[in-house]
Amino acid sequence: MFSWLGRTASSCLSPLSQYARMNKDDEEGLGGEDDALLWSKDLEKHSHGEFSFAVVQANAVLEDQSQVETGRHATFIGVYDGHGGPDTSRYISDHLFGHLLRLAREKGAISEDVLRTAFSETENGFLTLVRRAYAIRPVIAATGSCCLVGVIWKKTLYVANVGDSRAVMGYLDRSNKIVAEQLTRDHNASMEDVRKELRNLHPEDSEIVVMKQGVWRIKGIIQVSRSIGDAYLKRPEFALDPSFPRFHLPEPLRQPVLRADPTIVTRDLQPNDKFLILHLMGIARRLVIWAMEKAAKMRQMPYSEIKKLDQGVRRHVHDDITIVVVFIDHEMLDSKISTPELSVRGFVDTVGPSNFNFP
Repeated sequence: MFSWLGRTASSCLSPLSQYARMNKDDEEGLGGEDDALLWSKDLEKHSHGEFSFAVVQANAVLEDQSQVETGRHATFIGVYDGHGGPDTSRYISDHLFGHLLRLAREKGAISEDVLRTAFSETENGFLTLVRRAYAIRPVIAATGSCCLVGVIWKKTLYVANVGDSRAVMGYLDRSNKIVAEQLTRDHNASMEDVRKELRNLHPEDSEIVVMKQGVWRIKGIIQVSRSIGDAYLKRPEFALDPSFPRFHLPEPLRQPVLRADPTIVTRDLQPNDKFLILHLMGIARRLVIWAMEKAAKMRQMPYSEIKKLDQGVRRHVHDDITIVVVFIDHEMLDSKISTPELSVRGFVDTVGPSNFNFP
């Protein structure tokens, strides 16, 4: 999955100059215009500038969920990278923002504690859903999702992350050149510091991280060390039997091996902070097309052939991809002009009013 602010600093910058010069004819030349599985929205206003939004489906059922909620003085962005099915990412999309909005109104402000509590309530709510459904549909215990959220409020950016989606801020350095700064930390067993953290937390478990098929995995199953959901790796009551070989653990859990608490970055926006990724008409759509062009090249097949593949089959070439690009307009930051309240869900054509009214 591609995160709402980009995958890595290097991958964000690599298409920058190319796509800054692209016009509509160039985009159609790439073939994105008639891709039935590609959805995009350009350009909508938010409280601090404009944003563009694009999603492409690869799985038989779209596992990515995403949303942008704009209020008069605040903006919320969420991208939820589901795995094992869409249950968890859909639940997050339906509940996390509501928890955040209620808590912010109760406290009178956005804060790191408010974000942590919103994540916790979302996790607890989904595990309650799993408990109710487990007897009839036990595989729901194996569904989970990464969760990346950004909130801009009163000239401050809050980024909360669970999993390995990434947030990148684009800013101008002293020589007036664009610099991309990754704001998030990956919760992924491929990272040495994550493996060390897991071994320190589970000293009695020699197989807490296992190299399997050339990839580090927790218990030989999953790469991310934090997620919403994945109940079978958090509570023994949700263990799956050998009829689910992909998710079966040979020994009962002694303690959770995955966590749901986010790492949070708070950044006071500065005049040189210009965009989250970059600002350009249609850039989210173009970045998605660029990502698929890259996937096609790796598979040694033209993108025109990828577009002919059905959902599910297409997953062999690339994953679901979601990108939201947010442009920061400092004149709007300093003004008291309010913007319309708007709610946009990724891959859904309907755009409705938002009930986003922070203190």
